[in-house]
This record gives sequence, C-alpha cells and structure tokens, in this order.
Amino acid sequence: MKAMILAAGRGKRMMPLTEKLPKPMLKVHGKPLLEYHIARLKAAGIIDIVINLAWCGEVIIEHFADGRDFGVNIQYCHEQEGGLETAGGIINALPYLTEQYEEFIVINGDIFTDYDVSALKQLQLNAGEVHLVLVENPPHNEDGDFCLAHQVVNTQKYTFSGIGLYNKGFFDEQAAGVVALGPLLRNGLTAGVVSTELYLGQWSDIGTPQRLLDINAQQELNNVG
Repeated sequence: MKAMILAAGRGKRMMPLTEKLPKPMLKVHGKPLLEYHIARLKAAGIIDIVINLAWCGEVIIEHFADGRDFGVNIQYCHEQEGGLETAGGIINALPYLTEQYEEFIVINGDIFTDYDVSALKQLQLNAGEVHLVLVENPPHNEDGDFCLAHQVVNTQKYTFSGIGLYNKGFFDEQAAGVVALGPLLRNGLTAGVVSTELYLGQWSDIGTPQRLLDINAQQELNNVG
C-alpha cells in the first residue's frame, strides 16, 4: 500500500510564517509536520509515499530528497501554481499511487496527530469506496463536516481529520483539474460508499500561527510531564 501526503496548499492564513515555506514544513517541537507523518507511515510498514507540491515545493525536496535518509521512498507530484484543490491533487497523483495497489492512504500535511495509520491497512474496501477518520469538533469548526455513516439519525456532525483510505475507483468519474474533495465525500456518504470512524486521540489542525504556538506549548508541557 502507498500513501499520499498533501503538501501543495498555499497556507495564506499562516503568513508570514509561510512566506517562503510550505505549511507542512512548519515545525512542532523542532521537527517539520511532514516528518511526523513520514515516521508514522514508516512505523506502519508503509514506505512508498507520494507528496504533492506547489507552493515552495523545493523546500520539501531539499529536506527529504528521495526519502532514503528517513527510511522511505518518496515520489513527488508537481502541481500548477495555486494547486488543484484536494481531490484534484489526488487525481493528479493516481498514476503514482495505483501502479500496484487499488487502495491508498491520504493524509493532510498540515495536521498533527498520534493516529495509528496501521489501522487503515486492516480495512478492506470495495471498488469505489472510501473510509474517513473523523474527530471531535475543534473550536474553529464547531459545526463539523460529516455525520458518522452508521448513525441511525444523522444529526451530529464531526470534523474530517484529513486522514482517509481511498479505493481508486472513487475518482473514476472525475476529470483532471481543480476539484474539491468535500462535495465528493458528501455525495459518497449519501450513496453509501463512504464509511467513517471517530478518533478521540490527539489531533490538531495547524491552520493559524496561534494554533501552531498552542500545539508547541502543549508538546513542551507533555515533555516536562
């Protein structure tokens, strides 16, 4: 199984920290966010990784190169300036992701979490299916994104963690280009091809400078403890 880490976003809300730096290269406790994701994937036995690039992508290439120093194999998928949105980026990378496998993991590069991605390797999806990891709603997303697929009455929405397992057939009807992922997932939930789980462990969306400060402060407290 391969994995894709999304790293092509512009990161405008993180300015000026991302003026010359892609958001996934921002550091938590001295290491880039991307480095944590790569380490977790490696620990789960997933060493073939695709990273999409747009804004300041050369910074990522300079740091990780082909991945051998981190015990993995990295391929880079380049996008146009401004990126292709999430689904567009995945579709653009499908030739890299599905050379040998029908399924692949996708992780947002700008999150910090202790989710064990090896759990996703145990799942078996049918053609065209997706499995999403949801988390409790943080203050900046109180209304949530998606309901749990197995809820009898779908009233409570939770936040999409940015972690999912995808069967390549989910994107069969989508043309290449700029494509948002949210509408596709909502349609998939309605159609019954998207399953979900609720993760209650550590998860943070590093979307603003304050959230980056907060997570670094929290890590310092954890280390002291």
